[in-house]
Amino acid sequence: MGIKIKEIDSKRDLKKFISFPFSLYKKSRYWIAPLVQNELNTLREDKNPAFEYCEAKYWIAYKEGEPAGRIAGIINHKFIKKWKIPFANFSRFDFINDRSVSAALLSQVEEWASEKGLEGIHGPLGFTNFDQQGMLVKGFDELPTLASVYNYDYYPEHMEANEWEKEIEYVEYEVKTPDHIPEKAKRLSDIVLKRYGLNLFKASSKKKLLPFAGQIFEVINKSYKDIFYAVDLSAEQIEMYKNKYLSFIRPEFVSLVIDSEERVIGFQISMPSLSKAFQKARGRLFPLGFFHILKALRFPKNLDLYLVGIIPQYQNKGINAVFMTDLTKTALKYGIDSVETNSELETNTKVRAFWNYYEARMHKRKRVYKRKFAL
Repeated sequence: MGIKIKEIDSKRDLKKFISFPFSLYKKSRYWIAPLVQNELNTLREDKNPAFEYCEAKYWIAYKEGEPAGRIAGIINHKFIKKWKIPFANFSRFDFINDRSVSAALLSQVEEWASEKGLEGIHGPLGFTNFDQQGMLVKGFDELPTLASVYNYDYYPEHMEANEWEKEIEYVEYEVKTPDHIPEKAKRLSDIVLKRYGLNLFKASSKKKLLPFAGQIFEVINKSYKDIFYAVDLSAEQIEMYKNKYLSFIRPEFVSLVIDSEERVIGFQISMPSLSKAFQKARGRLFPLGFFHILKALRFPKNLDLYLVGIIPQYQNKGINAVFMTDLTKTALKYGIDSVETNSELETNTKVRAFWNYYEARMHKRKRVYKRKFAL
């Protein structure tokens, strides 16, 4: 019996699509289950505001009557208009170690994109930069962060066997907390704030942080606009992400730099690592998932550096030194052993060079692949 590809056309099938990696990775020590409800909300057209400018299709591959793989195809019309790259994205590409399965799924999404009049396809890429990006090509024995991805080591071999080429890569670092704040770093932080009339703001509670949430997303739109794949988030998307992520944030691990009019010009958001807690939650907050997450939030040993954003007119002025000095101070206060940087484009040499001042190791690498259709 050959490979059968079935398009998802019902909520029941969509749940099968979401549940497939739970069985594929059930013996993995490193894979982190996403929250099922979050995945449903992301993939459903009536729940995800990205569908205002995106369209998507999902497929499951069956071998001998059993699910053997899955893939999503996404067309982000806002991306195509901004970057002038008429490519579709593939996303949520998971499969057993069978090249006939991976080839059939890739062929399906390629055929769909070609029929839509596009010139190629790249991925893994999601609906936005806050969605899943890249395929792990280094770090298969490392625990990922919630914002990162994990896949088996045979995945890249299948991409190469199907003659896909590299488009770009992301790197991630583990940074050890130093035993003290270097005096030079503290002095530079003080000089930068004084020179530009800025202040470091630390909210004492979520209630006091919440009024700045909208400004933080404004900074994201401004500071990320020239980063490849990025498109502006709409007001509806900003509201969705505020509701989705703010409940997990501990304000003591958030740093804001504000100007004299109390406008946010930059931010740094870190969070206690929730990777092991989400593994224990197994995709659901209830009945016990919430307990594991709250415990991890209260007693962290590791931090994940989720986002840093600085509006363009203040970039390259030393604001990063303010954030890293404050993050080091906070890590020392709470007994944090290390910080995970999350994904940075390999071409972002200025940010990568910053980790030379710390005891850091580049331990993960993710790749975005591409294929241009033959004309």
